[in-house]
Amino acid sequence: MLSVEQIEAFITTVEAGSFSGAARKLGKVQSAVSQNIMNLEIDCGVELFDRRGRYPVLTEEGEKLLPYAKAAMVQHNRLTERVDSLTLKDIQPIVLTIDEGIPFDRVTPIIRTLSEEFPRLELEVLFASSNDAIEMVQTGRATSALVHEDLSIPFSLDFESIGSMQFDIYVATDHPLAKTVAPHLEILSLHRQLCISSRNSKSSNVQQALSPDIWYSDSYQMLLEWCIAGFGWTYIPSYLAKSAIEQGKIIPVPVEFEKVSAIINVSIIQHSSKSKDLGHRRLRELLKQNFQEG
Repeated sequence: MLSVEQIEAFITTVEAGSFSGAARKLGKVQSAVSQNIMNLEIDCGVELFDRRGRYPVLTEEGEKLLPYAKAAMVQHNRLTERVDSLTLKDIQPIVLTIDEGIPFDRVTPIIRTLSEEFPRLELEVLFASSNDAIEMVQTGRATSALVHEDLSIPFSLDFESIGSMQFDIYVATDHPLAKTVAPHLEILSLHRQLCISSRNSKSSNVQQALSPDIWYSDSYQMLLEWCIAGFGWTYIPSYLAKSAIEQGKIIPVPVEFEKVSAIINVSIIQHSSKSKDLGHRRLRELLKQNFQEG
């Protein structure tokens, strides 16, 4: 019969690339990991790894089994977390990470409500790009995060759409792009792009690199300041640009035919070990209500 230890050893070996690497990651001796995998192969009746090379390589049968093994492990972890939560009486601490591109002033009244309903609430609020926020929830640094939904949400995290927000392309009023109406978006590639990034990568699903000349920052506020200074054009949330537009510092890039604004959904994601907690459930409810009303 398959065991959790066998499945865990199988998945960890794939991720680590070797039996010794899996042993280090699991805090076990290599022989125990190898034995668990051999027992799994006996139970399955097939070889899951080709061991002829220096490092084990998944066989065709191993490739087919891997996604089911991962799904089984996720469900096992969720069951364990659910059992542990049955005995919890108090709400768990909330560590909320917010993508700076999301209007965090919406969160203040929610925090007020939570503090009134749960006087012993322990709270920490952090700011990070959506990519970084997702990773923080995965690693346990945060218990919840407000992110842009067009990102890929890992299977092990719970998420729910709570609303949407508008993005647009902006440029300083004295920038060349502001002087004429562009016939098409390709004209943007001739000018520097100011692009959002995460701490571990320059890439972001929220916006694509369109220009060969790009400056990166993990802060939308920095992108706005660069844009006002005339360093280039940027794709940022419309609410952030409102004040600078009213002051005549920036404008949406004039384009003749194509619509450059876009509506991007916002989601609340939570670690599966926290999403059933009373305080975290209430946080989701309040966020959804606030963003839908807004």
